[in-house]
Amino acid sequence: MQDEREAELRALNKTLSRCLKHLIPPEDLTVDEWADKYRQLPAANAESGRWRTSRTPYLKEIMRAFTDPKVEDITIGAGSQVGKTEAMLNMLAFIIDQDPANVLFVVPDLEEAKKFSRQRIKTLIDENRRLKSKVRDVVGKQSDTLLQKTFPGGSLTIVGSISAPALASTPCRYIFGDERDRFARSAGDEGDPWGLAKARQITFYNRKSVQVSTPTVKRRSNIEKEFNKGTRERWCLKCPDCGAYHEIDFDDIRFDPVCEIEGGKKKWHLTGPVLWVCPDCGSAHSEKEMRKQPAKWIAEAPEAYKEGRRSFWLSSFSSPWTSWEYIVTRFLDAKDDPKDLQTVFNTLLGRLWEDRDVEIDEETLYTRREEYGTTSDGLPVEVPDGVLVLTCGVDVQDNRLEYEVVGHGFFGETWGISRGVISGRPDTKEVWTRLDGVIGHEYRRPDGRTERVRFTCVDSGGHFTQEVYEQTWRRLSYNVVAIKGQGGSGVPYTKPYTLVPVRENPRWKTRLYSLGVDAGKAAIMSAVKVQTPGAFFMHFPAAPEAGYDIAFFGGLLSEQKVTTDRGEEKWVPIPGHERNEALDCRNYANAAFRILNPDLDAIDRKLKGLSAPAAPVQKTRQKTRRNSNVYGGDDW
Repeated sequence: MQDEREAELRALNKTLSRCLKHLIPPEDLTVDEWADKYRQLPAANAESGRWRTSRTPYLKEIMRAFTDPKVEDITIGAGSQVGKTEAMLNMLAFIIDQDPANVLFVVPDLEEAKKFSRQRIKTLIDENRRLKSKVRDVVGKQSDTLLQKTFPGGSLTIVGSISAPALASTPCRYIFGDERDRFARSAGDEGDPWGLAKARQITFYNRKSVQVSTPTVKRRSNIEKEFNKGTRERWCLKCPDCGAYHEIDFDDIRFDPVCEIEGGKKKWHLTGPVLWVCPDCGSAHSEKEMRKQPAKWIAEAPEAYKEGRRSFWLSSFSSPWTSWEYIVTRFLDAKDDPKDLQTVFNTLLGRLWEDRDVEIDEETLYTRREEYGTTSDGLPVEVPDGVLVLTCGVDVQDNRLEYEVVGHGFFGETWGISRGVISGRPDTKEVWTRLDGVIGHEYRRPDGRTERVRFTCVDSGGHFTQEVYEQTWRRLSYNVVAIKGQGGSGVPYTKPYTLVPVRENPRWKTRLYSLGVDAGKAAIMSAVKVQTPGAFFMHFPAAPEAGYDIAFFGGLLSEQKVTTDRGEEKWVPIPGHERNEALDCRNYANAAFRILNPDLDAIDRKLKGLSAPAAPVQKTRQKTRRNSNVYGGDDW
């Protein structure tokens, strides 16, 4: 009898223990603390064993935002290999173990959902005993078992963004969205998938939503829109010299590339280290040095925190698994193919891609003209901030010279400065004297300083070849050179010059550069479609005296590339746009910049009154030249 009572008590105690175990309060941990204490990474990962937030310090604040009761929405836009999905898995594991409730996990499509469940969710559970003892498959069809899990106090449902019934079926406190920019535009006929998912949370006062994605196309990216609604935080590192905090942005990266042909294909190599140059003080630092510096998230819109929204943006430059050299090399390999380049922009640089598949006409460009402002003395600014070098392109016609002076900044950004027509035959002295006035003019900057044209390319392909040779020979000391255009696909934009005799005089020889004009035109037409100031963008002045009238833009957009019946690509006039001098002048001015190949970093430092980088840094590199000439053309 006694034995029976003891057996009953043991059974009762066992039952009560099971019940009481679920009444134990959760530990006082944040998501990152939980992960450091309990998360195990599988052997198949690049790094296995115990999770260490210190390995990816930028994820700490993101994960802590999840346990902040004031934060409701978290948005993460990031490149690849930075751990953004792992951060979400840590949040999910924390929910299961510490704060259970219903969870909806949305991925782009059903196949992606199955793959995510097999490869990420199953591994997360199998490698963590605390989760494995709690999570159970839903009894039902095999697909239900794969995409639905239960745990004490909650459940997990994994769905594709196109499935409206799955998105709208169950109330849930938590929703996650992985690769948000790849979601279907509409879940069936019911609209935005993320909006449908968010509607499942309305009754929960303590709801949380997390969406992450690699960015895609500017102005069409969902993660861009959601990021802009939040705090807009960027991971910034401290400059070792001046102490300013900056994001490691590709615009501030320096490298010295060399292209070789291996097996008929281009192969890029770097001749020195990849360096970051501080935008404030101009000092240059290596990847190794910068990874040791203090870093923090800096918000552009901290007031969004009061609304419960935090948003983060991150490039692969911060990833411990992706070297700067790898990023730069991938960029160089992809730079001549827009599709490959977009992939690099999105996945490595963490940048939105500027969509070039748009129609641009002369009226659109004409209305886009800008006021460059005035100096403190009230004089019109001719060279706005951002311009580092001026070049000039000259087209020679039988009864005139046409020219354009162009300002160049970092990464292909250009500014129209002045364009005009010099009437008169090119075999008369007067037209060249007037051209000297254009080249030698002191163009005003906002601070009152002035800038002159540093390099000029003059077309020699018309009826006045010898006159061009003679006049450029007389102006070689002012970097005025003759050029001759060469059409055809695959022709390099610029080549080393040859010396040609002037009027058959063996003692007089001038420089003649051959230009791959088709490559130059392709670069211009690509840049014309960029709609946001920055890399590649083309600025034009609104001041009437600058000469940028509607006729100029008609000439700039005067040609299009077509494919002939024989499969050859060629540039032909667009009907109604037979005058192409504006396009040629811009092409020649861009070529002048390419030939000059200026050290933009040194010019920028000089304009800012900054000294050159410290000597120890200089010893570790061969040049500090910014990679400014990587766009347009087949050569460096």
